[in-house]
Amino acid sequence: MSAQSVPIPQTRGTTLDISSLPSDASSSSLWDRLSTWASENKAVVYSIAGVAVVITGAGVVYYLNNSRGEAQAEEKRRASKKERRKAKKEKEKEEVVKDAAPTKVEESDSVKKQPTVEAEPTEELPKVDESTVDLLSDQERKEFATKLKIAGNKAYGDKSYNEAIELYGKAILCKPDPIFYSNRAACYNALGEWDRVVDDTTAAIALDSEYVKALNRRANAYEHLEKYSEALLDYTASCIIDSFRNDQSAQSVERLLKKVAEARAKAILEGKEKKLPSPTFVTNYLQSFRPRPPPAGLEETAELDEGTGKGQLKVGLIAMSTRTGEGFESASASFDKALELGDLGEYEGFAYNMRGTFRYLRGENADALEDLSTSVKLQPSLTQSFIKRASMHLELGNREAAANDFEQAMEQNREDPDIYYHRAQLHFILGEFAEAAKDYQKSIDLDRDFIFSHIQLGVTQYKMGSIASSMATFRRTIKNFDKVPDVYNYYGELLLDQQKYQEAIEKFDTAVEMEKQTKPLGMNVLPLINKALALFQWKQDFQEAEKLCQKALIIDPECDIAVATMAQLLLQQGKVTEALKYFERAAELSRTEAEIVNALSYAEATRTQLEVQEKYPQLASRLQGMGGGIGGPAMR
Repeated sequence: MSAQSVPIPQTRGTTLDISSLPSDASSSSLWDRLSTWASENKAVVYSIAGVAVVITGAGVVYYLNNSRGEAQAEEKRRASKKERRKAKKEKEKEEVVKDAAPTKVEESDSVKKQPTVEAEPTEELPKVDESTVDLLSDQERKEFATKLKIAGNKAYGDKSYNEAIELYGKAILCKPDPIFYSNRAACYNALGEWDRVVDDTTAAIALDSEYVKALNRRANAYEHLEKYSEALLDYTASCIIDSFRNDQSAQSVERLLKKVAEARAKAILEGKEKKLPSPTFVTNYLQSFRPRPPPAGLEETAELDEGTGKGQLKVGLIAMSTRTGEGFESASASFDKALELGDLGEYEGFAYNMRGTFRYLRGENADALEDLSTSVKLQPSLTQSFIKRASMHLELGNREAAANDFEQAMEQNREDPDIYYHRAQLHFILGEFAEAAKDYQKSIDLDRDFIFSHIQLGVTQYKMGSIASSMATFRRTIKNFDKVPDVYNYYGELLLDQQKYQEAIEKFDTAVEMEKQTKPLGMNVLPLINKALALFQWKQDFQEAEKLCQKALIIDPECDIAVATMAQLLLQQGKVTEALKYFERAAELSRTEAEIVNALSYAEATRTQLEVQEKYPQLASRLQGMGGGIGGPAMR
């Protein structure tokens, strides 16, 4: 239950509801932590609400979203799963269908000044058509238009939509007014004639490019026509005009971003090659389990023919120990080959465990679940198979199945510290911090030599608001694991969250140097990225931050964290086109549908910003004035 993400400090996240868990909840990527920055700078990346759950190296979950300020409010925010799910569904339903109901028509400026004006009886209305309108004077046209529009409003109020459409049409003949077009569009909206809604709102917007109601009405029509990109553009323009004060429009942007991203994600997944993620990701996942020696008889010194299944298991274990991309690919192929060759005897359950592990890492979830289920049947004592399967169940939103797997694992061996560590991850993801702390502590009591139990306990204490206890846990962990780079990296993150920039950077530098010395071929690039963020937040040093991200990408070209961080740095500098390329690349690197959707949400938001600048140049300058657009406030 791990991934490679690290938290961005100073975030403001939300408690994770299992009903909204991404398909890869236990490996949610950098998108979650960057979503907070986006929500604070909606003019740049439009209202992408991410769940701030991040799981770092060796399966250490980080959830530092404004930890100090949130601790006391945590319980108040944590409504039951059922209540939150119900509220969410009702809200989404309301947003989608709201504009389908009859919409209130508007009064033109001249009528707003005369609220007591009554519609004339129908038989006394002006007689006007295309053949007679040219004979009217300007004053007559204005007066006729007002009377016809008032009558149209009355017909609309009586739900006589076709009559209202005719009256508004005659008013438009007399005076092409954006409100007349928008009101007629409201009639077509009530009748569900979406193409005509688009036509009339487009005419209204041509007359008044900042007519918010017409933009929203057209966006709603586009959404019904499943033209999601067009709808997204209109809602975005509406948000900018209103300076992001209209929550409904902002929520519509978020909803449309998700729809557009989901549609593209499905297409990407269908043609996506199943392959292992970056070496950083794979290493961190494997590290989330305590290191154990190979099964007796599969040691590196064992004399086994590589042409046999057992020999291939040995080859795979040796390749896996290199912690390089090439090594992991070789290991995966060897585990596949081992089961093809067969004749594994007592190692068959272990073989299914290893193949299932790499299938899971490649995103082949159905096959991975099948392998892990076979493993527990063949060798129930191999508790790691239960734990890995529990992680997959959690990702799929099946909390009950995950809990059941942990129980079955405990029935086999209640003294296995990995069970408590990974069950603590489940509690942590669900916001059950007290239970998580208990399990982390139990894991430590059973085995004090696994560093990540100590690190995660410290993070949990921090999240609960026990800052002093958390810092004490980390200082003690550094003392006991002074040669392990991970502890310096994660302690640096807590310091960064407290804006202790100099101390944080010192810890990241220590971690980087240790990584170079201990893992020259498989260096963990997270400390480099954390240092980049620290320098940016502290000194606004874009140049140095970019250099560090580029260095990380040289070491691990497929590290989605480095790619995502680069995208945000470029976006913050107004290099929107370049940022878009990185967001698209991040989508390519994403392993699951949820990660792809998250990445594409940013890509679509960035693409929409480019379209806004092109189609509404006056709004691009307004973004700058709001402080959230090009050259806007610092990423936090």
